Amino acid sequence: MSQFALFLPCPSGVEPLLLEEVQALGLKAETARGGVRLPRASLVDAMKLNLHSRLATRVLVELVQGPYRDEADLYTLAWKVDWNAWLTPEHRFKVDCTARQSPLKSLHFAALKVKDALCDQIRDTQGERPSVDTRDPDLPILLHLEAEHATLYADSSGAPLFKRGWRFDKGDAPLKETLAAAMLAAAGWRGTPESGGALNDPCCGSGTIAIEAALIACGMAPGLQRDFAFAHQRPYAELYPDWQRLTQAARDAVHAPAVPIFASDVAFRMVDFARRNAERAGVAHAIRFQGGDALERPAPDLPEGMAGTLMLNPPYGERIAVRGKAGAEDTERSAREQTEESDFFPRLAAHWKRQYTGGNPWSAWMLTPDRDLPKRMRLKESRKVPMWNGPIECRLFRFDLVAGSNRNKDTA
Repeated sequence: MSQFALFLPCPSGVEPLLLEEVQALGLKAETARGGVRLPRASLVDAMKLNLHSRLATRVLVELVQGPYRDEADLYTLAWKVDWNAWLTPEHRFKVDCTARQSPLKSLHFAALKVKDALCDQIRDTQGERPSVDTRDPDLPILLHLEAEHATLYADSSGAPLFKRGWRFDKGDAPLKETLAAAMLAAAGWRGTPESGGALNDPCCGSGTIAIEAALIACGMAPGLQRDFAFAHQRPYAELYPDWQRLTQAARDAVHAPAVPIFASDVAFRMVDFARRNAERAGVAHAIRFQGGDALERPAPDLPEGMAGTLMLNPPYGERIAVRGKAGAEDTERSAREQTEESDFFPRLAAHWKRQYTGGNPWSAWMLTPDRDLPKRMRLKESRKVPMWNGPIECRLFRFDLVAGSNRNKDTA
């Protein structure tokens, strides 16, 4: 079976977590800038990664790489690819281009030279040119340019992998599924009593964190409910039996959750959205949805001795305003209401100290762009993990909720 290099891009900061995930699938990989690289892998491995990766954005198959100085060099480089092995004149394709420190003035023109090489080669050998389709191509192609080096990839995923195929109902600032999975991975939450225990998201929005957690707890592969571009690409045609084997094994691995998962939101509309999304994902049975303000809802009852994990991506200024007891839904809020909004996090910490420091041990993980949030909450973080929520640089803070020991004395 032919071997290729694969590249799995991911958000900045997630590379070590993605490396662990790939290695857990039995594949050899190494971290690289912006993702993880597999120096030698098969196309069956590419299908497996599309099916099982919770953290990667795409699975890219390296076609060719080499030095360049100008657009003519890119045409020559693209001509080295055997495009006849990947598509026919009946197939549709598109070429996207990304760059870092490239001297070229137009990325569009660079992508155009790759398109020309592909079309010229197919026309010379098969008599017709394939069509460009920027919306739903059979073969998405990515040209990545460094200062002096270019790499061409075939995108085996198509739509980004965070599009699992179940989220149709969403709020104003939805969290990408891959980032939710990265938060859980960073916390070491694996859906077992020994690794994170129960999970509770009291600001669940459209349910992304809770649903990703339920998929993990039930052993469900994240790609089981969606299609991939590789299904339309020529090299994979003979690998359909392998794909059937992979998907059947994934279905056979699904099991009942070993820990409870809870999700609530101050907006009952969002709870309804989350419940419908969970139904489409096939995990509604594994999540207990309820409405309620995060500042008022008590800690859920857990089996004796079971630990619990609070995991939340709360509202913050760049995303969406706080609502409920600590905020107002009017677009023009009074000074008093704005003060209440700024008080949300200290009041949330006080609520945690009252409700989550009893018999069951709880830890809380919160994603926020505010590096001073622990001081504002008068809590001392036990860990912080840098993460990016789209263009927003954030920190994932961990707080161990133990009665009487969390106050940050520096802010007293």
